[in-house]
Amino acid sequence: MEKRMKGLKAGLMVGLMTLVASPAFARSISLKEAGTALWIFIIIGAIIVLLQLIPAVILFFSFIGTGTAAVFKKEKKAEEEVIIPEAVPVRVNE
Repeated sequence: MEKRMKGLKAGLMVGLMTLVASPAFARSISLKEAGTALWIFIIIGAIIVLLQLIPAVILFFSFIGTGTAAVFKKEKKAEEEVIIPEAVPVRVNE
C-alpha cells in the first residue's frame, strides 16, 4: 500500500511539472516593468559574485605554487641538517 502511494505521488508530481513546463503556461520575462529594487538586487548580486573571485584566485595560485614546489623539491643533504652543538646525554640516578 505504501509503495503504491509513493508511486502515485511521484506520478502526480511528474504530471504537474509537465503541465507547468508546457508552452501554455510559459510567459516571457520582460524587464521593462521591473522596479528599481530589482535592478539594485541584480547589481548587488553581481558584485557579490565578482568579489568571490578574489579568494578563488588566491586559492588557485596557492594550489599551483604548492603543487609545483612539491614536484621540483630537492632532497636535503646530510650537511644541511641542523645539529645542536654540545648535546651531552645526562644520566639520571634512580
